[in-house]
Amino acid sequence: MNTMLTSGWAHPAKAALRVALMGAACFAAIAPLEDRAVSAAVPARAVQAERLGDGSPEVAARVALGPGGRDIRLAGDLIEGVAARVAALLAANPGVERIHLTSDGGLVDEAVALGALVAERRLATYVPDACASACTLVFVRGRARYLATGAQLGFHAPYELGPDGRIETVDPAAERAAYLAAGLASDFVARTLSVAPADIWTPEPSRLREAGVVTEMVGSDRFPDSTLDADPSPQAARAEVLRNLPILSGLDPGAVDAIAAWYRDGYLAGRTEAQAIAGLRERASAALRQRLRVVDDASIRTLGRLVFVNMAEAETCHALAQGDLVALDEALRRVRAGAPGLASLLARRSSDMQVVSPGDDMPSRAASLVHHAAQPACAKPIAALRRALARSRPGAAGSLRAILLGDPPATIASAALP
Repeated sequence: MNTMLTSGWAHPAKAALRVALMGAACFAAIAPLEDRAVSAAVPARAVQAERLGDGSPEVAARVALGPGGRDIRLAGDLIEGVAARVAALLAANPGVERIHLTSDGGLVDEAVALGALVAERRLATYVPDACASACTLVFVRGRARYLATGAQLGFHAPYELGPDGRIETVDPAAERAAYLAAGLASDFVARTLSVAPADIWTPEPSRLREAGVVTEMVGSDRFPDSTLDADPSPQAARAEVLRNLPILSGLDPGAVDAIAAWYRDGYLAGRTEAQAIAGLRERASAALRQRLRVVDDASIRTLGRLVFVNMAEAETCHALAQGDLVALDEALRRVRAGAPGLASLLARRSSDMQVVSPGDDMPSRAASLVHHAAQPACAKPIAALRRALARSRPGAAGSLRAILLGDPPATIASAALP
């Protein structure tokens, strides 16, 4: 079987390396681009008989059975042995209906073998994020071929790496046959195989549909979440939560761990991505509310002024009305580029005697501002904030907590207790 070499990798390699992939860093770098070929240099490396310079071992794609035994999750590179592992999993689990593909490519021979398994078992294929190069040879063999909204397929011609690490052109007959056998339009196949090995082409969804590559575009509420396919560990779940909701980094680690555990448990149970996102934001908002209940009065007044002067913005008004503190933080940071949002306020507790608030340099006349551009629906909260900010300091903080956090007086009082 032909083997391969990927940008950023170091693993056993042979003299002739036939590949159809770009490295993860290359594909991620061009992810925002559509329907164009983008150059991405393939590095030349000195190839040794059994190992590259640092002797690192091969790392194959992770292959796992999804919840309910209906999905196989494949995430990573298609190196030798991946198809055999998928075959074993299919043999032991006759109820599998779909295979999730997240891969930057790999061995052409391995991809063709895996594609044959997909076709034989009449599996549907689904790309939740990115499937490039050799991975597309697997995707097109699906009985139904689903691409998530915002996900991408990347194509280019196959090549070999010679003993000196140089790219060598190869006959793409095998790839052409595989694409045509899957029913792809001939002009699309010709375009695909004309893309230089060091480039990659990411067609727009409409082009993919017209050429028969994709049978259906699907939303994040259709299939189980695939975000943790490559690494479902608690640490990876925590990192993913903080990547999506960086505001949570200001919370106690225990609070973040609890949210990450909920997220990981849902992934393992088959929760959809849409459900996961909605649940994460709900729990994050609740955790932020709990945290802001114990910040000092000066910080609450600062938050009140920040919200008040931005209430003319529909996003701010809507977030406050919904009691969504995650959305409120996002709105405050979008309205004022470089603004810290809620982040700096989370660093203070009610026990702090001195407060340096990001809003202390705001005009003291904030309560007298008039929001001429505010939507009618925002009139009542604007008026409530104006009245609260006009009150004396102790009274202002209590009123602002009730408005900003949606807490009744009893909850506010209990939160202030030691």
